[in-house]
Amino acid sequence: MSTIRSRIEAMKRQKLVMKKVVNLSDYRSLKKPVKTKNILVVDDDPIILSALKRVLEVKGYRVVVALDGVELSHKLESARFHMFIIDINLPWVDGYELCKLIKSFPHYCDLPLILISSLSKKEDIDRGYQCGCDEYLIKPFDMNYIVGTVEKALSS
Repeated sequence: MSTIRSRIEAMKRQKLVMKKVVNLSDYRSLKKPVKTKNILVVDDDPIILSALKRVLEVKGYRVVVALDGVELSHKLESARFHMFIIDINLPWVDGYELCKLIKSFPHYCDLPLILISSLSKKEDIDRGYQCGCDEYLIKPFDMNYIVGTVEKALSS
C-alpha cells in the first residue's frame, strides 16, 4: 500500500513541478503526513455520527459509521479498524455490552475503545471502565477534546 501511495505522490510532485503556477493547497497536501487509521463510530444519532465523521476525517482518519451493534458486526467484516468510538444508548445491544464483547476478542482487545454517553453518574462511568473501555466521554463533548483523545489513544 505504501509503495502505491509513494508512487502516486511522486507522480503528483512531478506534475506540480511542471506547472508554472502551483496552487498552495496542492503543495501543502504533499507535505501532510498521511494517517490511514480506520475508526469505527457507532451511534444511533445521525447528527453525532455526521459531526464525528466530519471532524475526524478533516484530521486525516478514515471514519466508518454504524447505527447499532448489528451494523457494527457487518462493518467489522469489511475493514480493519484501529479504534472504536461507541455510544452507550444503542438499540438492541447497548454500548457496555458491545465494549465487553469487542474486548473479549483477541484481535480487538488491544485496540482503543472510547465510550460516549450522556450518562454522567459515577456508577455509569465506572461500569464503562469495568467493561474495558479506554476512555469515557460525556455528551455533549467538545470536538477538539475528542480529537485530542483520539490522537492520544492512537499514538500510544
